[in-house]
Amino acid sequence: MLMEGGQYTRVWIPDPDEVWRSAELTKDYKEGEKSLQLQLEDETIREYPIDVQSNQLPFLRNPDILVGENDLTALSYLHEPAVLHNLKVRFLESNHIYTYCGIVLVAINPYEQLPIYGQDVIYAYSGQNMGDMDPHIFAVAEEAYKQMARDEKNQSIIVSGESGAGKTVSAKYAMRYFATVSGSASDTNIEEKVLASSPIMEAIGNAKTTRNDNSSRFGKYIQIGFDKRYRIIGANMRTYLLEKSRVVFQADDERNYHIFYQLCAAANLPEFKELALTRAEDFFYTSQGGDTSIEGVDDAEDFEKTRQAFTLLGVRESHQINIFKIIASILHLGNVEIQAERDGESCSISPKDEHLSNFCQLLGVEHSQMEHWLCHRKLVTTSETYVKTMSLQQVVNARNALAKHIYAQLFGWIVEHVNKALHTSLKQHSFIGVLDIYGFETFDVNSFEQFCINYANEKLQQQFNLHVFKLEQEEYVKEQIPWTLIDFYDNQPCIDLIEAKLGILDLLDEECKVPKGTDQNWAQKLYDRHSGSQHFQKPRMSNTAFIVVHFADKVEYLSDSFLEKNRDTVYEEQINILKASKLPLVADLFHDGKDSAPAAATSSKISVRSARPPLKASNKEHKKTVGHQFRTSLHLLMETLNTTTPHYVRCIKPNDEKLPFRFDPKRAVQQLRACGVLETIRISAAGYPSRWAYHDFYNRYRVLVKKKELANTDKKAICKSVLESLIKDPDKFQFGRTKIFFRAGQVAYLEKLRADKFRAATIMIQKTVRGWLQKVKYRRLKAATLTLQRYCRGLLARRLAEHLRRTRAAVVLQKQYRMRRAHQAYQRVRRATVVIQAFARGTFVRRIYHQVLREHKATIIQKHVRSWLARRCFQRLRGAAIVIQCGFRRLKAKRELKALKIEARSAEHLKRLNVGMENKVVQLQRKIDDQNKEFKMLSEQLSAITSTHATEVEKLKEELACYQQSQGGDSSPQLQEEVESLRTELQRAHSERKVLEDAHTREKDELRKRVADLEQENALLKDEKAQLNNQILCQSKDELAQTSVEENLLMKKELEEERSRYQNLVKEYSRLEQRYDNLRDEMTIIKQTPGHRRNPSNQSSLESDSNYPSISTSEVGDAEDALQQVEEIGLEKAAMDLTVFLKLQKRVRELEQERKKLQVQLEKKEQQDSKKIPAERPSSDLDVDQDADLAYNSLKRQELESENKKLKNELNELRKAVADQASEHSAAHGTPDSYCLLLNQLKLAHEELEVRKEEVLILRTQIVSADQRRLAGKGSEPNINARTSWPNSEKHVDQEDAIEAYHGVCQTNRLLEAQLQAQSREHGEEVEGLKAQVQALKEEMDEQQQTFCQTLLLSPEAQLEFGIQQELSRLTNENLDLKELVEKLEKNEKKLKKQLKIYMKKVQDLEAAQALAQSERRRHELTRQVTVQRKEKDFQGMLEYHKEDEALLIRNLVTDLKPQALAGTVPCLPAYILYMCIRHADYVNDDLKVHSLLTSTINGIKKVLKKHNDDFEMTSFWLSNTCRLLHCLKQYSGDEGFMTQNTAKQNEHCLKNFDLTEYRQVLSDLSIQIYQQLIKISEGLLQPMIVSAMLENESIQGLSGVKPTGYRKRTSSLADGDNSYCLEAVIRQMNSFHTVMCDQGLDPEIILQVFKQLFYMINAVTLNNLLLRKDVCSWSTGMQLRYNISQLEEWLRGRNLHQREVAETMEPLIQAAQLLQLKKKSPEDAEAICSLCTALSTQQIVKILNLYTPLNEFEERVTVAFIRTIQAQLQERNDPQHLLLDFKHMFPVLFPFNPSSLTMDSIHIPACLNLEFLNEV
Repeated sequence: MLMEGGQYTRVWIPDPDEVWRSAELTKDYKEGEKSLQLQLEDETIREYPIDVQSNQLPFLRNPDILVGENDLTALSYLHEPAVLHNLKVRFLESNHIYTYCGIVLVAINPYEQLPIYGQDVIYAYSGQNMGDMDPHIFAVAEEAYKQMARDEKNQSIIVSGESGAGKTVSAKYAMRYFATVSGSASDTNIEEKVLASSPIMEAIGNAKTTRNDNSSRFGKYIQIGFDKRYRIIGANMRTYLLEKSRVVFQADDERNYHIFYQLCAAANLPEFKELALTRAEDFFYTSQGGDTSIEGVDDAEDFEKTRQAFTLLGVRESHQINIFKIIASILHLGNVEIQAERDGESCSISPKDEHLSNFCQLLGVEHSQMEHWLCHRKLVTTSETYVKTMSLQQVVNARNALAKHIYAQLFGWIVEHVNKALHTSLKQHSFIGVLDIYGFETFDVNSFEQFCINYANEKLQQQFNLHVFKLEQEEYVKEQIPWTLIDFYDNQPCIDLIEAKLGILDLLDEECKVPKGTDQNWAQKLYDRHSGSQHFQKPRMSNTAFIVVHFADKVEYLSDSFLEKNRDTVYEEQINILKASKLPLVADLFHDGKDSAPAAATSSKISVRSARPPLKASNKEHKKTVGHQFRTSLHLLMETLNTTTPHYVRCIKPNDEKLPFRFDPKRAVQQLRACGVLETIRISAAGYPSRWAYHDFYNRYRVLVKKKELANTDKKAICKSVLESLIKDPDKFQFGRTKIFFRAGQVAYLEKLRADKFRAATIMIQKTVRGWLQKVKYRRLKAATLTLQRYCRGLLARRLAEHLRRTRAAVVLQKQYRMRRAHQAYQRVRRATVVIQAFARGTFVRRIYHQVLREHKATIIQKHVRSWLARRCFQRLRGAAIVIQCGFRRLKAKRELKALKIEARSAEHLKRLNVGMENKVVQLQRKIDDQNKEFKMLSEQLSAITSTHATEVEKLKEELACYQQSQGGDSSPQLQEEVESLRTELQRAHSERKVLEDAHTREKDELRKRVADLEQENALLKDEKAQLNNQILCQSKDELAQTSVEENLLMKKELEEERSRYQNLVKEYSRLEQRYDNLRDEMTIIKQTPGHRRNPSNQSSLESDSNYPSISTSEVGDAEDALQQVEEIGLEKAAMDLTVFLKLQKRVRELEQERKKLQVQLEKKEQQDSKKIPAERPSSDLDVDQDADLAYNSLKRQELESENKKLKNELNELRKAVADQASEHSAAHGTPDSYCLLLNQLKLAHEELEVRKEEVLILRTQIVSADQRRLAGKGSEPNINARTSWPNSEKHVDQEDAIEAYHGVCQTNRLLEAQLQAQSREHGEEVEGLKAQVQALKEEMDEQQQTFCQTLLLSPEAQLEFGIQQELSRLTNENLDLKELVEKLEKNEKKLKKQLKIYMKKVQDLEAAQALAQSERRRHELTRQVTVQRKEKDFQGMLEYHKEDEALLIRNLVTDLKPQALAGTVPCLPAYILYMCIRHADYVNDDLKVHSLLTSTINGIKKVLKKHNDDFEMTSFWLSNTCRLLHCLKQYSGDEGFMTQNTAKQNEHCLKNFDLTEYRQVLSDLSIQIYQQLIKISEGLLQPMIVSAMLENESIQGLSGVKPTGYRKRTSSLADGDNSYCLEAVIRQMNSFHTVMCDQGLDPEIILQVFKQLFYMINAVTLNNLLLRKDVCSWSTGMQLRYNISQLEEWLRGRNLHQREVAETMEPLIQAAQLLQLKKKSPEDAEAICSLCTALSTQQIVKILNLYTPLNEFEERVTVAFIRTIQAQLQERNDPQHLLLDFKHMFPVLFPFNPSSLTMDSIHIPACLNLEFLNEV
């Protein structure tokens, strides 16, 4: 490019190593100078010479701001070094492998797997314009797909490049994109089959070369067919020029086709044993290249993928085995050993050759024939046929030709079957073709294959040049730009040289027809014919080679083997042997019908075989050669491409060593020249390569506009005036209709002017800022000086003040010291005086204390004497009271005894219960009467004895009085002595008592002191314990809080995951249901047959909902209902399993045992309670009472123990007898014995009771007689004082003893009578039970005996079977009876509970009615209107309707209802009405009505949502109503967990009969589906706005700058018009959403979740576009993003939605915006970025840094070293591998319970609903 530049101008100069090298002028250049003074980047000074004649100057370098652009046409200077440098920077520094070059996508092979091809990336590019996203193969595929849909024109994607450049991978990703985006039109999964064809074609058509480990050795063109809805319906594949020579020959470090090595790797599988394969190194055809493995490739694993692909495409297992046999036979054929004979003209093969045998066996041909015809050939003449031997070389060539021909035929057969699998019967509307073809190739030795490849590339380059020129022309015409014809390279002469008449191919075919034609003769003809052509040259040193000047480079071809490869000769005899194969597949491969097929369709038909049947030998010369077939197929391909819109992908191989991210400039430039990229640049540079929209140009360069011109509102006029003033040459730019076109270099000139303007402004700003900084510095110094002066003066003043304070302080100290000394002297005198006074006063006080002490002791003595006297008096009175009490108790006991006798006589109930015990009861009654008589007699005796004793006591008293009178004179001295002795004893007792009291006082004081110390110590310990507890509690609370927080987070996470999985299943279910409906509709449309109709959608939904139980009732019906259900279900289903019966029987048995145990315990408890007769006695410590109680308790215990022991023995004997009887087999003679035994045991038990009764009576008699004897003995003693055992007088003692004895007898009688009655009842019940058991056992034994007699007549097998059947039937009957009994009891219990609830409700209503009636009676002003209002309040919140009105109800309330019709009413009114209808059905206990209503409602809602699947208002309306109905079913379910906030009135509205828990689950699932549809609708409305509003629109005007974007500024897919959105549009849309949801009463929690989902989608879509767009990764975009996010957060706060969960969804976008604004230079900046960007993954951070683009030259790019530093610091992160966020991810929704405060009776039904048929109940 010509240039006149000054100092510091940067240029490109040629370099032998780097191709182009950057340099900078160190001196101004003037026209005419012969050299340039340059400085290289390594600061080397160099002088660059200039040709004065041509005046060709170096190319200028683009500004740094343009380096790294997505589109090469955006560069200001378009030339080879600029293109190469831009690709190198993007590839090495940013790791971007894709770059646009006009209409071409340049793809550089990274030789590394990159995470940019996942499903998330596919969805990110889907629907996007091509210029809006970073370059990608998906962007090209999306452009082709959109143009096909918009223009309805077929498309083609042409992928070309060298071997190893990545063509196959690019084509594969393009097909994957189509398969993912478009989907399949049927259930055949055609898109999966299209992708499955790739592993097969790679296995049989790809091989390892020196340049590529997976090189495609054939060309293919895949047409993917679409229907009218642009979904894949089929595909077709055409192949070109398979490299057959690779089958028999491989160069060093190369391999044969992959399938050979894959088959060898799987040779050890059992199904492949017959192939007789070993390692690949053992076969000649797979070991010529050396190493047979590829690093990082597992051939066995790839072989498994190949087999799976065959299976997916419908190739049967038998065909697969036959294919593998043919491939294995080729390997064995290569190992056949051919032995040359001595004459050198013939060869032979050993008959025992193992490989030949395997070859023949695998192909099913005869061994002898193949052995013969491999070494011989047949010559056919007009007269004779000769069999001629062949030389060793000829045999080897024939063998190799046969191997190549077999493989080529198999390749064609596989391609044909792949096309059959991909074929469809549906009509194809359009197609997209993907051409994966070899690029331009040049090697050291180039042969026939390279010639054909380069010929094809010449044709493709011509088509490419014409298309680029056409697009340029269309652009100029569209923009109304005057244009002149652009001169571009036309390679038509080169194409004519190859394919024209008498061209290279014609001469080659002509030479092939000559019998003695040779490669040398053909080369000589080329020299003679085309020596004058400018595209044909002859090498100087060779007569067998020729040079063709292609568009990319000169290529020298060696003519050797051209004729042989063009003929592709195979001997007819060998083919005939294969035709006669026993394997149908082998015979089909070589059938004549295949040879006659058109050769242009597939590569298998480009092979030409010279072998023909003898009758057709004359037509041999008319067969088409390989070159002719290839030319024909190439013409067909070009015709197809010319009818489509092409899209070009040029793959570049960066280095030959296959190293990741290494760029070799020499290889890259060579490929850029060969693939036409530079030609595109040259065509663009010849016209106006730089193009700007008026708006973008104005925003970028308005700094160059003068202030007065900015007043004009017409931006187009401003741009014109600015350009005319800045660029004087009018040819340098043109004004189009919507764009400004610039010549090359003009944008760089404008960038320089803009930079100068900014630089001048920067200098002015710097000057002003520096002056201001100096002023600030001066002011700071002045302020500091004034501050220092102020502090110094203050210091001096403080020193003076300190001196004055010290002087005053000394005076004060002296004063205080003197005062202190005087005060101390005074205190000493005062303390001495106080001590003297204290001692004197203590002496006086002690004297007074001793006197008081003596008086106190005298008082104590008096107190004790008086208390002794009073105690004696009290004892006498107490004795008298006891006597009176005994008499009263005796009277009371007689009355009780009389009552007991009366009760004992009424034993009628005992007679009914114990029929067999009547006689015994009579006997016992008689004995009781006898005892009563005896008791009366004893009482009379006792009274007589008592009267006698009283008379004797009176006599003794009289005698004692007489005796005392006679001894009166002598007793006084004795009495005085007695008194003195008593006084002495009393004093001694007082002294001892005093000593004891003193000791007790001391001990008490010590104990109190010790207790006080212990209490104090205990208090301290308690305080310490409290402190420790507080510390432990704090620590435990912290630990518990931390652990609880972690557990809560973990549980929340697990709950969210589980909820998400469940809702994904619901979503998948709804999707499948929708798909089913669509398929059903399609089938209905397709069939259109009268009389046949599909079920309506509600019916299908009803059937789908039938999986849920209709109603789970809270009670079970009657037994008749259960039997009816059993009859409806059927007897077979009603039959229960035997194991169930056994378990039931076992459980019933356990329950019965437990019941018996409880009954026994209860009876024992009752017995104990009845035996425990409380004896209330006065609390006295008399020995007589204690002795009586002990005797009574001992007697009672002994009786009970002996009685219990007897009863246990009897019970054990009875049980043993019953068990022995049950074990006997014969019931005839066993039953009477056991019965008699039971009767005997019963009689013995009664006799034992009689004996025990008599023993008790005898014992009582002995006790009474002993008491009488003791009393008689006491009466005979002369001295009363000697009886120390009785504290009272004899009279009192005898009477009390007699009364006590009588009382004991009565108590014993009552006890024995009660025990006897209880035992009689127990024995009676036990006897009855035993009788029943004996009777049951007897009946059972009779039945068993009959059964046994019947079974004796049968065979042993029948007996066994019959016994099992009988046992099963018996157990079944028993268990059914037990189950029926249990069910009846449960039903009765539930019925009683229900009746109890009803009665309680009636009682409450009655009480309320009575209270209301009382209140009404109090009101005197009661009127008729009040009565009417009370009747209105009786509305119970239930709505009644007839069954036939249900469809009308659903239609008016669900199907035909519009949300606008309910404006101004209660939110969610339909839900309340439906619940009131459900409540009435529950009230009348109609489960069918409830089931029908709920099912119809759910189906109606589904139908409405399906009809309005894009209506946000309708979807929100039914989401709120469905949730409200769900809440009502919970709130009024009767479950206490949902009734905590209910009022009493609301509790009355609860359901009474039905439990609708499972219908709540159905409604919950329906709510999830509606919620997902709501999110889908809202996302569909918001998503088109997000990118434009968040990234592209200038929320802050003038902040963002615009850079040149090249050809891909806006793709042709973008329709005319402004589709941009601003942030206000997004906020308005969200306002609309929020208003609709709030007006319709949707729960606030659900609204919050909706906006959480929407904000996540905004975050994901924005961040994904940011990660895929280089033009928006700038500082200004970060500022715009921060502002937009703050606006969204402000909107959330204004709607009270700014919760943590919603704000967290925007955190990744906030951090990305901050990352764009942070500094990116030092390691500290790297640490700040790593600590800040926690919500972004490592890949996302690195991607943003790589994409960061400065908008002007004042910003610096992010260096590679800084990015490496970031990656090193983020290595420890465990981030996910995906780059993009899944914007389709949906958070699991949660519907929290939200009860309503409304009562059902307060809801009014508007007339607009037309529900007059509903009756209020």
